[in-house]
Amino acid sequence: MTTTPRWRALTHHHLFWPVAVLVILLLVNVPFTPDFFAIKMTDGHLYGSLVSIVLFGSPLILVAVGMTLVIATGGIDLSVGAVVAITGALTCSYISDQADQSALSGVFLALGIGLAAAIVCGLWNGFLVARMGIQPIIATLIIMVAGRGVAQLITDGQIITVNSEPYKLIGGGYWLTLPFSIFIVAAVVAVTVALTRKTALGLLVESVGGNAEASRLVGIRSMRIKIMVYVFCALCAGIAGLMISSNTSAADGNNAGLWIELDAILAVVIGGTSLLGGRFSIGGTVVGALVIQTLTTTIYTIGVPTQTNLVFKAAVVIIVCLMQSPKFRAKVFGAKRGGKQTAAPAPAETAPAAEASPKMEVS
Repeated sequence: MTTTPRWRALTHHHLFWPVAVLVILLLVNVPFTPDFFAIKMTDGHLYGSLVSIVLFGSPLILVAVGMTLVIATGGIDLSVGAVVAITGALTCSYISDQADQSALSGVFLALGIGLAAAIVCGLWNGFLVARMGIQPIIATLIIMVAGRGVAQLITDGQIITVNSEPYKLIGGGYWLTLPFSIFIVAAVVAVTVALTRKTALGLLVESVGGNAEASRLVGIRSMRIKIMVYVFCALCAGIAGLMISSNTSAADGNNAGLWIELDAILAVVIGGTSLLGGRFSIGGTVVGALVIQTLTTTIYTIGVPTQTNLVFKAAVVIIVCLMQSPKFRAKVFGAKRGGKQTAAPAPAETAPAAEASPKMEVS
């Protein structure tokens, strides 16, 4: 008796379907790669498909976490891919000009320059959206287009390569047997959850996304909140740019972070955050990003043709979004339950009518 309500409550949880799809995608890989879940220790480092999914999905998780707060305020940020390219280009350009590319002082200064540029991009986006009142999709489209050109100007249209062990650690190094980027992502996610769930910041963000004007009238500085989330989103994109360029020891102003903004938006939506703003879920976003990365891995594992992999990816995303929709589930599954129960109440309705006719004869 209690199993059905518990199951119904479980399936209505916002993380149920993303987690279910993630598990299914992982299991689909097993017939094609029998040792898919195997994790091996080699030279003191952990290797395996699961480790690779988290490693290559780390930049997407970072960008998606920042995108979550922007979307929660009712906005959107299309410039994160360009910010990824600018950050990587500036950082690698500075390191490549150093006599000793492995000097910690030079690497830290390069990191500071790259992240400072990302923050400036976030401030610009926030200024256009919050102060100037420009639609977020238009305001961030400016840097999406111009920023990619700026990154190519920094690199002179070439791929800048570096040979720096300290810088390599960020995206391609290991610490305590695990990829170092996993610890960076875990730290960013933990700080974000602590600030948004253990303080009033999360409620302020949700209130601005629900109704910015009403929030302003009750004393919430909605403009400041909007600027802050765009800066945070750009900062997350900047860290992702460091990871991507560090992992390859190169900066490609043309292809680095290309279309990562679309994957980030998909990850946020799969995680259960509405594009209309309001309530958001950091945990759901992380799961959504892992779904996107696992889907990419699955496409290559099962041998989907290159020319159709984008269509396959889009089809899976559509299925996930439909399964998360309460209206879709009500129409599909509710109709089946309703069809089984329509014939049952008929005998109960005819019984009172049979009893009523003798009473009328007595009277």
